[in-house]
Amino acid sequence: MITEKFIYKCVDCGKEYSANDVMYLCPACAEKNTPDKPPKGVLKVIYDYSGILKRASQNVFDKLKETKFIDLLPINNVKNLPELRVGETPLYKQTELNGKKLSFNLFLKDDSQNPTYSFKDRASYLVSAYAKENGIDTIVAASTGNAGSSLAGICASQNQKAIIMVPEAAPSAKLTQIVMYGAVIIPVKGTYDDAFDLSIKATEKFGWYNRNTAFNPLTIEGKKTVSFELFDQLNQTIPDRIFVPVGDGVIISGVYKGFEDLLKLGIINKMPVIVAVQSKGSDNLSRNIDNEDFEIKPSKTIADSISVDIPRNFYMAKQFIQKYEGEYLSVSDEEILSASKELSKNTGLFAEPAAATAFAGLLNYMNNNKIEKNSNNVVLLTGSGLKDLKSVQSVISIPKAVEPDVENLGKLP
Repeated sequence: MITEKFIYKCVDCGKEYSANDVMYLCPACAEKNTPDKPPKGVLKVIYDYSGILKRASQNVFDKLKETKFIDLLPINNVKNLPELRVGETPLYKQTELNGKKLSFNLFLKDDSQNPTYSFKDRASYLVSAYAKENGIDTIVAASTGNAGSSLAGICASQNQKAIIMVPEAAPSAKLTQIVMYGAVIIPVKGTYDDAFDLSIKATEKFGWYNRNTAFNPLTIEGKKTVSFELFDQLNQTIPDRIFVPVGDGVIISGVYKGFEDLLKLGIINKMPVIVAVQSKGSDNLSRNIDNEDFEIKPSKTIADSISVDIPRNFYMAKQFIQKYEGEYLSVSDEEILSASKELSKNTGLFAEPAAATAFAGLLNYMNNNKIEKNSNNVVLLTGSGLKDLKSVQSVISIPKAVEPDVENLGKLP
């Protein structure tokens, strides 16, 4: 029986902890972790679901929505959330692609409409709120760009200090955002994993609050809010499939966790099929799901936001996918770039490569006749294409300038 608002439960050993006793990983599992494997001991937040049902009694989802889902968030007061509008992003219905009517219903969840133009704001806003509620003013994170720019922007709105460690090869647009928001940026020689490990050491040495994905269980809780929104936007029904871009495994775990909360409250009676889509150049999560021993393949992909050698939330994501019979596939960089261009010209939505990866997964299913007629399918678009303009240069061409003579316009393609 849960006597607190929430507790933590280790996804590996199953041990439960009071929220006052731990902050990051399960201590029993964390001490056995090694740098060459995904960390064990990631914590799942468990709420007093029976208490929530007793208080709501009926119209449970509507009651939760009225209070901004505070009963399903690990904070006590919504006033500690940033005033920036995070979440509540649009869901667009697309009926045609390339002039042909679709046989299924396609919905595009555009999280580039968040304040710093990515899905990562959902995690940052909750981590920031928790820090504010607990008198913490310095937050550190490792990032390939989006999580860092997200934390930097959210912290700027909350008058908090953000310290961002990034691999030196991170896209300049994302680094520019971080600097403009006034955060301390620390480029690190090496990969995202090197920056991640350094940020953990900094947390241990200096006591900075750490936002890192999975390492901080609240990141998953922030990202799960997209599931509540999808359920609401689809007239309180669940979609048949959701295509999710995957790197560390935190976004997909968040999507699962949100729907799992609704399952535990009896608001829904089944889990949608959730499809994990990775780049073939960085498929360390999906490729290892059925492996007994985790094998790392060095990542090389144009989709930098999901380029990860060691998926930090591997074990939780694996559990969710196996428990709820999720699906997974990987797509090439060529498919990702093609999908990005097709998405843009058909919908007016310009997504960065990581986000376009999810759309590439949908196109793969569509081309292989794996999408049922009249089914409802959602694609999570997790970041703006303006985050990484360099990546799409190979699929566009800018024409040469013409003389300012109207006759030249008759030669347009």
